[in-house]
Amino acid sequence: MENFDRKKHWENIYNSKQLNEVSWYQPNPETSLDFVKQFNLSLTAKIIDIGGGDSFLVDHLLAMGFQNITVLDISESALERAKQRLGENASKVTWIVADAATFKPTELYDFWHDRAAFHFLTQEQEIENYLATIQQSIKPSGILVIGTFSEQGPKKCSGIEIKQYSEVSMSDRLKKFFEKIKCITVDHQTPFDTVQNFIFCSFRKHITTYS
Repeated sequence: MENFDRKKHWENIYNSKQLNEVSWYQPNPETSLDFVKQFNLSLTAKIIDIGGGDSFLVDHLLAMGFQNITVLDISESALERAKQRLGENASKVTWIVADAATFKPTELYDFWHDRAAFHFLTQEQEIENYLATIQQSIKPSGILVIGTFSEQGPKKCSGIEIKQYSEVSMSDRLKKFFEKIKCITVDHQTPFDTVQNFIFCSFRKHITTYS
């Protein structure tokens, strides 16, 4: 997989499949929205959605009145589709084309959301880089929410190997810098009438961290 071109892979997917022809299609991202609501974020809170693609989460966040939303995805095609769908509202969002594994933010965020991007990072160095970036880019009072395939979920997605997580393994990866708030498992029904089991965990940054 060393020569695997991740960006090309995802551009091909978004250029060849319709919105509802991918397994992660979710018209109402209920679980993610529940986490947003749980923390009573200010409408001016800086929110970033990692691997957001053409997800509907941004539509719902805008409808809720949030004013400082960033959506990041490796696929420019995916973000263009989201922009077209949002029309004039697209100008209210910051769009970033970048690989989560190498993304270097230029600002700090109050709420970092990642549904099904983290589990595509299977190389230890990529995982460590990503988690270090999160730690450095979330405000001291910030919240992190990560959703991945659970140990009862798929082992591949879109033909790519993924890394499954449990509540224990997810918490262990993050415990150096983050305190776990809660974890839940969720069954996601795909457009193909299959079920994928996810684990979603929320974390709060430790008040004092040591590098």
